[in-house]
Amino acid sequence: MKVLRKIIKIDEALCNGCGQCILACAEGTLELVDGKAKVISDNLCDGLGACIGECPTGALTIERREAEEFDEIAVEKRLAEMERNKPETTSDTMACGCPSTQIMDFGAQKADRPPFETDIEPLSASELTHWPVKIRLVPSNAPFLKNADVLILADCVPAAYPDLHQRLIKGRAVMMGCPKFDDVQLYLDKFEKIFMHGGIKRMTTVIMDVPCCSGLHHIVRKAREASGVKIPLEEIIIDRRGMVIEKKLIS
Repeated sequence: MKVLRKIIKIDEALCNGCGQCILACAEGTLELVDGKAKVISDNLCDGLGACIGECPTGALTIERREAEEFDEIAVEKRLAEMERNKPETTSDTMACGCPSTQIMDFGAQKADRPPFETDIEPLSASELTHWPVKIRLVPSNAPFLKNADVLILADCVPAAYPDLHQRLIKGRAVMMGCPKFDDVQLYLDKFEKIFMHGGIKRMTTVIMDVPCCSGLHHIVRKAREASGVKIPLEEIIIDRRGMVIEKKLIS
């Protein structure tokens, strides 16, 4: 039954798909669809606007219009469905059989690689010590995460930051992803498990100075909070010319 009531309105022209509103919605009302936040069903939105303050672009507002009544039972079913769809605790890699999901530790093998005389050889040695690196492919219990200093990179950072290996990757376990185009809830669940079970020493997130990147910092903070584990978080922002424009430590 439709009634006149308050409900969330999303301006798609302003939405950058960062996903921060999704994390703030306790009812599971919002999803990213084609890179934009959307209310998936009116009866899941209570219209209170807890998500509004998390939006960095002002895309979310409250409007008063005819909509289906808020349905707490539907919300319970929605949250239960989301819980069932969470990745398994023991193994949260993609079940695709892809060679890229095979865990490899080749840190000790780097010195044994034969040199090649080509015009595309790197000017300095790679500091990467493991595979895979994509957040979606790295299991939360990967051995290279144990007691590690973990580096979370937004996908565009390697293209912009020229000193990536020596300044950021060296001595760290690396994970990469895009908070705009990947599954925000998957990221949140995976990082929470890593905080809880990895025994990591520190986590550093590095993003670009674009709105769609900002969700990555927020996801990591929320995951640490949900895990109850208190370790230092470092947050770094790189501009599109490859300069570090902000760095802060959250103890």
